[in-house]
Amino acid sequence: MKFQVMMQILFTLLKKRKASAAELAARNDVSERSIYRYVEELIVSGVPLDIIRGRNGGIFLPDTYRLPENFFTREEYAAAVNALGALYDQLRDETLLHALEKLSQGQKRSSRDLSLSGNILVDSGTWGDAYDFSEKLKVFEDATETCRCLEINYIDRSGAESRRIIEPHLLIYKQNIWYIYAWCRARKDFRLFRIGRVRSARVLDETFQKREIDRDKLPLKFDFENTELIEVKLAVQKKALPDMEEWLGIGNVRTANGELIAEATLPAGEVLISKLLSFGDGIRILAPASLADTVRERAKSLLKLYS
Repeated sequence: MKFQVMMQILFTLLKKRKASAAELAARNDVSERSIYRYVEELIVSGVPLDIIRGRNGGIFLPDTYRLPENFFTREEYAAAVNALGALYDQLRDETLLHALEKLSQGQKRSSRDLSLSGNILVDSGTWGDAYDFSEKLKVFEDATETCRCLEINYIDRSGAESRRIIEPHLLIYKQNIWYIYAWCRARKDFRLFRIGRVRSARVLDETFQKREIDRDKLPLKFDFENTELIEVKLAVQKKALPDMEEWLGIGNVRTANGELIAEATLPAGEVLISKLLSFGDGIRILAPASLADTVRERAKSLLKLYS
């Protein structure tokens, strides 16, 4: 009974995205207290449900959440479809029919999300959670295109969590990271949000009128505003040349005295050190000496870790 109710809650929210505890309790013939208990168990199991108290509150399933394509094996898919079909034949519940249609179509979709916008093709997947991130990016893209407000649950770099209503104006892709440039209702100003730090997003019925954006004032130098820039010179092995050219650009790599040399002005800090270490023995730092010393000490620490 418990797991049937939990599945019914999940499928109801997959269809409606929002329901009150009273509605779910009546539908499943259990108490509201039981509904909240089952919702908590779903959250612990990894379903990102939001519980909002007060007026216009309820239990929400973010628009960024879909059942992953690899949620079931092929055999499990077939068993689930057959079980839901038999259950629908008995109960004739429209929610079950909707769930049955979704599961039947689930195997036909691809787990990679290639979105085409104008003349640009974007593979929005990431290494860690390609499917989840693609769904999240799709929600932001659609809301930006249709001028729909979003309610987001955002985690900043310090770990502070906040819930805000934003008006998404512009998607920004910079240094392999996706951002949304949006008017924040709480701050009454434009803010740049890193999409990877959005825990959940819900599309609201409310639309907005886009504000004028001064593109010269877009915060596109946010990674370097408080960062020291240094002149870096590297000796590059032939095996590392393709990756080096893609990182710094072909114009920053030249041949001098039979040796491949790469030169560029780069932001100092951990990101640079990690990037240089990723080349392994494919490069040698010629300048500055302080950067070479830092990378050498970091390499020694790594050697100790694995020795």
